[in-house]
Amino acid sequence: MSPVENHLVERLPRRDRERLLAVCEPVELTLSEVLCLPGQPVRHVYFPTRGFISLVTPVDGSPGVEVGMVGREGMLGAHLALGVATAPWRALVQGAGSAWRIGTVAFKRELARSPALQRGLNRYLYVLMAQHAASAGCLRFHLTGQRLARWLLMSQDRAHADSFHVTHEFLAYMLGMRRVGITAAASALQKGGLIEYHRGELTVLDRQGLEAAACSCYAADRRTYADLLG
Repeated sequence: MSPVENHLVERLPRRDRERLLAVCEPVELTLSEVLCLPGQPVRHVYFPTRGFISLVTPVDGSPGVEVGMVGREGMLGAHLALGVATAPWRALVQGAGSAWRIGTVAFKRELARSPALQRGLNRYLYVLMAQHAASAGCLRFHLTGQRLARWLLMSQDRAHADSFHVTHEFLAYMLGMRRVGITAAASALQKGGLIEYHRGELTVLDRQGLEAAACSCYAADRRTYADLLG
């Protein structure tokens, strides 16, 4: 398991953290692995330590569109804190890595024993709600290039690296766009010297420039997280 920890786990008091990790197991997250499906009970909760997960909502039988992203700042399965067993979206590994995994029964037992874990998840649930709301507005009102820049920044934050693997086809799927639109927007960012893209490998060259190119949703997401979870 990676020495990098999960932020929600790190925030717990030592005794609560040790008790939670004692019933977790380290697992590898494989690129494109599906961790849960909408409307089906979740079997495990995941606290990513490296890698990241896309939360995709289906739309009329189509592959759907991404409405959220989970990395080491959060967890997959936070809805269990509300007493709801089924997931509202499809969870897809977007960046390979590692995570702590715990069965839902054991997780709910720890949740009942730890007020600190409950408080942390309540705050994280609000962060997720804000991210979902921003994604809905972003999809409706912001330009493709702005949305792409936001998505790349969110991915870089969770990859903890300047380079990560992604294809234009996958970007189109995540952003709910036609591939030709994504290709044009990515080409513009590359011509501007903000990114470099070659055979599925994307590198962020100018982080500050990419932030300037992104829509306001990215900065709003970061402020919400910093205010509630620091």
